[in-house]
Amino acid sequence: MSSAPRSCLRLRSSAPRATALKVRFSTTPSKAARNRIFTNVRTPDELSTLLLLSSSSNRPLITLWTASWSSDVSPLLKGLIEDGVAEPHGGVGYVEVEFDAVTIGDLPIRYMINSIPTLLAFSRSEPQLETKVTKMDDLQNRAFLTKWLETEARRGGEGGAGGKSIFSALFGH
Repeated sequence: MSSAPRSCLRLRSSAPRATALKVRFSTTPSKAARNRIFTNVRTPDELSTLLLLSSSSNRPLITLWTASWSSDVSPLLKGLIEDGVAEPHGGVGYVEVEFDAVTIGDLPIRYMINSIPTLLAFSRSEPQLETKVTKMDDLQNRAFLTKWLETEARRGGEGGAGGKSIFSALFGH
């Protein structure tokens, strides 16, 4: 008998492995909901596009209405959003709306902006007038803004223009 080594054959299947598909619906919250900062709005169409985008992702859109002549509260607010303040609660979109842009049209009237600066959240494309912030002390208060952003992020697309409806307790929405 010969003492030659025996060769072993290992067969590998050429069939692809079955992988589990992850199905995501438009109402499924993202695991890593990141805050997004958009370029300044100067026209009604730009705001409309951002409202549709935030509505489709169930992420509130935070708008800071400013003018070229107003004192700037933007750095504090923008810094909080860049630091990811609202991300654990679902994230937010953020944009500054230039109140004094020539092409802004009637947007300030449509959303009842009567002082500058104004902080206004939109959820499902509806302005959340009940949580609108116009006090300068609040707009310069880091703790207040952090809590406000977290609250708006938790909303995550709930409510309409007046917030939750009186029927939400009855129907669970």
